[in-house]
This record gives sequence, structure tokens and C-alpha cells, in this order.
Amino acid sequence: MKKLFAFTLAEVRLGTQVYSYTCATAKGGQVRSYTRIATKAAFTLAEVLITLAVIGVVAALTIPNLIQSHNEKAWATAQDVFTKRLEVATRQMNTEEKLAGYKSTMDYVNELKKYIKITRVCDSNELTKCFEGTIHADYKEIDLSEFEGDRQFTKDNWGTETLGVQFANGVNALVAYNPNTTQDPYNNQFSATAESMAILYDVSGNKNPNTIGKDINLNANVNPLGCLINPDLLGDMCITQILGPQNGGYGPMTKAECEAQKGDLEIKVCYESDDYWAGAVKVCGGVQNMPTLSQLHTLAMYIYPGADSIDMSDYGYNLNWDADRASLFLAQSPDRRWFQVWGREEAEHNDATCRPFETVYNDYGAVTYNRSNRNTLAVCLDH
Repeated sequence: MKKLFAFTLAEVRLGTQVYSYTCATAKGGQVRSYTRIATKAAFTLAEVLITLAVIGVVAALTIPNLIQSHNEKAWATAQDVFTKRLEVATRQMNTEEKLAGYKSTMDYVNELKKYIKITRVCDSNELTKCFEGTIHADYKEIDLSEFEGDRQFTKDNWGTETLGVQFANGVNALVAYNPNTTQDPYNNQFSATAESMAILYDVSGNKNPNTIGKDINLNANVNPLGCLINPDLLGDMCITQILGPQNGGYGPMTKAECEAQKGDLEIKVCYESDDYWAGAVKVCGGVQNMPTLSQLHTLAMYIYPGADSIDMSDYGYNLNWDADRASLFLAQSPDRRWFQVWGREEAEHNDATCRPFETVYNDYGAVTYNRSNRNTLAVCLDH
């Protein structure tokens, strides 16, 4: 006897499936119906949502690390490629005896263009047209304007201008030429890049993170970032700011402002009137970021090179004056013939320590001035 079977899906539920079917014989035999309930394993909605949440958490934890690792490898590769290409270019200049003898960075860069493709060059007063305006180093931001104009970009103060340079491969850089460069066309071990330039470069162009050690790198000829003068020349003292009173520099604090902030700034007593010394302390971020008398003496020794006999309180005449060394300070001074710098020590009668400097002779050593004096520079240090 041949039998035919018919199955009809009656109902489906999540987690449990219910099947109902009717069975009949081919020749009209007895009709019987059956209902069978079959339980089949499946995820509940809650389980699905929990699984998706776990996947999301794992992705949130791992994907940023994967992206960061990828970026770091990309930056390292770009740095390696660029430094090798730049070294090849400068070595070729050395081989052809085109590396030395330039008086300015612009003359050097114009020759460098013949050996590596450069798409744009920016003047020393317009560096941000070629390079990002702010870069990050050691958890602090550095304003590119620190290297504009006559600010010292190189460790040894070469006296040449700093230019912004954009290379065809997308690298942006700050470059200064060493006018004391020598060349050795027969030396294969000669590092022409290190000999001829100070360079800070960004392998990602203007893209973030603009951070030293990641997409931004520099060679050993660059002055430590954030320091206006190489700390090696100042007894490991890093000057981060030189600000004149008012005119975009720093302003005085009122007594009420001083009283409200003196605890954070470590000021002992507040002055009754406009307090320029307290204003200098504020802009430097606290008394500890102001120079001591000993550091002011070190500063005098830097500004007056060769004046070994100068004393911390001497009245010394006819000291050597290096215009390049003094220019950082004179640019902020109300009178370009002289300037004075606040020290960190408070004195009696509402005074504070400072040290005057003059273009012909150092008229005084360390002295105290009334804190209302509006002609004294704020020199901020990074400890």
C-alpha cells in the first residue's frame, strides 16, 4: 500500500517550534491527525543583546590600539624613508661640493631644491604657512612662533634664519643652515645632513597628533623644544618665555587678584598697588618658575661672553656684548639700550629682586626694585 503524507507548519515560536501535520492513506483509509511539539535550541533576544554588547566592548578596547599601532608603524616608515632620501640628497651635494659656503638658509634651500623636490618655502616670519602652528612635547604645547624671527632654533646659535619647507612627499619641516658647514666629497661616512642643517619635520603634514616622537621628529642640531636658548649654555636652565610688561606681554596683578591666587603662586605678601612682579609670577606659573639670583648671574655670564670676572654684585664696565645673545631680551625691552629681569625672591618694603643689563656695561649686579616697576622683563623657566 502506498502512503502519502502532508505536513503543514502551524506555528513557530522563538525557542520552541510547534509542528502540526495530517496523515492519510492513498485509498481513502482512515484519517488520522497528529500534533508534534519539537523543541529546538535557539538564542533568546536577551542573549543576542548581551553578545553584541560584549563584542562592542572588545572592539572599543582593541580597535584604538590596532589603529595606534598601525599609525606608529606608518610614522616610523615615513620617517625612515624621508631621512634616507634627505641624506642621499645632501650627500650628493657634498660629493659635488655644493654643501658648504652659503651665508643664509634661503641660499642653501635654493640649492637643496636641485637634489630633492621642494614644493614651498616660507619666510621666517610666516612659518605657519608651511608648518602646523602648535606642536606637542612632554605633555606641553609649544607655539611655533617661538622659532619665528630672531628666536634661536639651533643649539649653537648659527645666526641664520629658520625657514618653513614643504617637501613633495608631504613632509613639512623647519630648516636652518649651518654657515660653518664643511664638506668632504671623498668620505662615504660623512653625514651631510647633520653637518649642514638643523631640521624639525612632520611626516604627516598638518594632520594630528603633531607630537614629538610620533609624527614629528628633529635632529640633534635643534635647540631643545620649548627652550628659547640651549640649556647647555645656561647651566641646564631652560628659558621658556621672555615677556615684556604690557603690549602683548604680561600685565600687573591687583592686590585682590594677588590675594586670591598667592597660595597657588607661592607669593608671600601682596603689594598695595599694581604689582608687576606678581604679574610676572602669574604668567610664569608660580615663583618656582622665576630665576634665582644665581640663575640671573648665569644669564649675565651668557649675555656677556668672556666676562669671567663679573660678580653677582659687581659694578663692571666695558663688558663684551654679543648682539645675538642679547637680541632675545632686547626685543622685549621698552628701551633697546638696556633691560632688567625679575628674580623670584621677595624683599622688604614691597620690593623684589631683579638684575639690570645694559648694552655697554653691566651697571649693577642683583638689586631690588619696587614691585610697581613697569619696565622689567618676566623670564620664565621650566624645571
